[in-house]
Amino acid sequence: MRDLRIGVDVGGTNTDAVVLDRANRIIASTKQPTSADVTTGMRAAIKQVLDSLGADRDRVGWVMLGTTHATNAILERHRLGRVAAVRLAAPSSTAVPPLESWPADLREATVVRTAVLGGGNYVDGRKIAPLDEEGLRRFLATVAGHADAVAFTSVFSPAAPDQELRAAEITAEELGPQVAVSLSHEIGALGLLERENATVLNAALYQVAAHVHDALRDVLDSYGLDVNRYFAQNDGTLMTVDYAARYPVLTIGSGPANSIRGAAYLSDLGDAIVADVGGTSTDLGVLVNGFPRVSSAGVEIGGVRTNFRMPDILALALGGGTILGSSASVGYRITTEALVFGGGTPTLTDAAVAAGRTSMGSVRPPAELAAALKLTDEQIADAVDRMSLGKSDLPLVVVGGGAFLVPDEVPGVSEVVRPAHGNVANAVGAAIALVSGSIETIVPAGPGRREAIDEASETARNRAVQAGAAPSAVEIVEITEIPLSYLPEPALRVQIKAAGPLGEL
Repeated sequence: MRDLRIGVDVGGTNTDAVVLDRANRIIASTKQPTSADVTTGMRAAIKQVLDSLGADRDRVGWVMLGTTHATNAILERHRLGRVAAVRLAAPSSTAVPPLESWPADLREATVVRTAVLGGGNYVDGRKIAPLDEEGLRRFLATVAGHADAVAFTSVFSPAAPDQELRAAEITAEELGPQVAVSLSHEIGALGLLERENATVLNAALYQVAAHVHDALRDVLDSYGLDVNRYFAQNDGTLMTVDYAARYPVLTIGSGPANSIRGAAYLSDLGDAIVADVGGTSTDLGVLVNGFPRVSSAGVEIGGVRTNFRMPDILALALGGGTILGSSASVGYRITTEALVFGGGTPTLTDAAVAAGRTSMGSVRPPAELAAALKLTDEQIADAVDRMSLGKSDLPLVVVGGGAFLVPDEVPGVSEVVRPAHGNVANAVGAAIALVSGSIETIVPAGPGRREAIDEASETARNRAVQAGAAPSAVEIVEITEIPLSYLPEPALRVQIKAAGPLGEL
């Protein structure tokens, strides 16, 4: 009986792994240092929990991975693919060139060439201009052999994706199937420039996604595990490996989302503030009905503004490996560099040991280091106040390997909750996650509204199934309708999310 799941989360300091059974009971868990190449740390974590299972390792049927690979690739400008970016918008949207706001080093590492060609639609679906097919073919000829992927963004394509779909067909004809295509109506929400940014980042990450998938496959193959593999995405849900290969940008933000979902499960709370304290940073988020509260503002990644849905996260440069008097961290080197482990670098872990908040290592740090926690406590209290939006009745759930940095009493919360297994909450969140699909589009506000919403809901359900959900169990979990102004006919901006449990093996 293959009823066990392994959840893995790769963080900046530690790589965590847990094994859960079908009833979501934790069978085994481990926390291993993240390695410089990431794969070695992941291999060590999976080996540790498999060794704990013994003969029961044959019961493992799923592995879910939350990873920082995509985020790190963008931040470090490393291993990114070369992208040709095409905006289908002329003559309406030519004033601001594609990717104009990108940092110069990211453009240099990523972009082969950009173009604005005839095409696009109005918000109500009417065409601004027909797709310039001949112009597109000429452009593709100039990037042949130079581009690893092509990214298409059309004006209001979430409401009318036909031109992007046709552009993808032409690209396959001209460049062949080996050149990947990223389409904006599948990636981002309304808002041309931010959606364009997210689409190009997605195209640049195809090689990174392939590298991560190959690394995970090699690790699992080395242990003889023939299992279904899933990646965590930024809204706290899962997607299949194939889906992640097509939409790797959706893995960005998966770490904090996993922690929030794991905190919800471990604490049995649906509404709370969550603080995930790691070795490098502290991420604060908010639970609403068991899921991460979604940010209403655009999210900036590596200096690029995007508009796909991300958890509302407040990140502090504060963790167990944070060097005293600095925002820098020793990261995964904490076990050799912190004072309590015989190193020469004073960290917040040393301060916590000096203050009696935790006990670890073999060396007693100087008592005066405890004073450093006064500033840390103030930072945490201020961050909690910002995330609570004035609500003082919410509990604070503290998870992560550095949870000892948070005091037992924090102003502005009803109580501080420290759930069992909270040190691996992010891996738990990956293992228990549902599979989701979402869509954002525009529908009429009058006659035809119900039919249009039903059609969009079916698209969201289909996307959830494509991502790996059991078809019979997918449900619509969120519908948001926002009236749009200044249109010839009344219309609504609709956001729909569907989610369901994993399909059976």
